Amino acid sequence: MIIPFGRVDRLILLVVAANLQTLLGLNTDIEPVRENPKYAFIPSRRQYDATKILGKLGREPKSSFQLGIIGKDLCTPILTHVYGESQLGGRAAVISIYRLKDYNRQVSCERAAKISLHEVGHLLGVGHCWQNFCLMRFCGNLDDLDQLPLTFCSTCEYEINRQLQARILVDK
Repeated sequence: MIIPFGRVDRLILLVVAANLQTLLGLNTDIEPVRENPKYAFIPSRRQYDATKILGKLGREPKSSFQLGIIGKDLCTPILTHVYGESQLGGRAAVISIYRLKDYNRQVSCERAAKISLHEVGHLLGVGHCWQNFCLMRFCGNLDDLDQLPLTFCSTCEYEINRQLQARILVDK
């Protein structure tokens, strides 16, 4: 389930959904747009606390995965900004497209898809990878993110598929 907060480019939502469906086989519905989460706004930083958003999304009983997408800047109490955040092995993740924007719309969409796939990988219990060309590699800047392909290394792909199969068996 994709949950857009505030103004989010519809094309980005569609590209993220398509990549989650194609690369991970997840049925991905896009919910109606919600207001920006006022409960998570930090006035002194003019950012939204990703941890608070995760807490609220994680309590919603709608689906096994909740991916929030927000057009505003995200942070955590200890990080000045984050592209995305998720509950390792949990149900909720959130990404921000605020810092992913590029004059080239295709680049913006690809960045959002990469961050979304990365965060859903965390939801499936996969940590950061040390392989140079794996979507589970930590990216601290956009240049590193842009260098990554839209694929996982064989080890991460194996673990993601294993976790997806385990969840399918539990959901039956």
